[in-house]
Amino acid sequence: MPVYNESRLLPKVIERFDAVPPPLGLERRLVIVDDGSSDSTPEVVRRLSSRADVVTRLHERNRGKGAAVRTAWRAALEAGADIVLIHDADLEYDPADHADVLLPIMDGRADAVIGTRFLGATHRVLYYWHSVANRFITTASNMLTNLNLTDIECCTKALTRRAAERITLEEDRFGLEPEIVAKLARLRLAGPDGVEHPARVYEVPVSYSGRTYAEGKKITWRDGVSALRCILKYGMR
Repeated sequence: MPVYNESRLLPKVIERFDAVPPPLGLERRLVIVDDGSSDSTPEVVRRLSSRADVVTRLHERNRGKGAAVRTAWRAALEAGADIVLIHDADLEYDPADHADVLLPIMDGRADAVIGTRFLGATHRVLYYWHSVANRFITTASNMLTNLNLTDIECCTKALTRRAAERITLEEDRFGLEPEIVAKLARLRLAGPDGVEHPARVYEVPVSYSGRTYAEGKKITWRDGVSALRCILKYGMR
């Protein structure tokens, strides 16, 4: 869970997690990375570190969401995670959806699951041009990866340990999303027969309560341009 200047919302996010039992009988640990926040978020994170089900990391300076996820990803694997699930600390996504997200992995059908805000789940209606840009970015990604996803920019992504260990993250900002998708599209994993097969990627609807910029939304049009750059960079390797 990457966190940046979310001192007001982070306790509410933790309350929401505490209200939802770990899905499918799994043991759940939260890996929280403060990305050089300038408000009181580091103090909130330090208090949370006393919990047995929380692992925390602090960046001394702001390095970007991708860098924070990279730190959390590494910490989760070091802690022995069998599944890595990315969740934002801004109340836009609901941990109650995690059971549905994880089910294809737990059933042995998927190596990775990507959430989608566009396949029937409840979502808050916000910016039209954001949705247009998202669909354009997703289409561009699909053309280069040959996947038929509907929402590559959805922050909810879950991977098995085998898949997560084989992916090295490089992007420091929001280019993380198309980077993960592109690398999953190329990933091959050994099956029960010992032969490597393409990673099995599933898509699951998730609810979404997006924020306005006044409420703290951080992504801008520059990040959309960066996403297209990353699609070309990783999709054409």
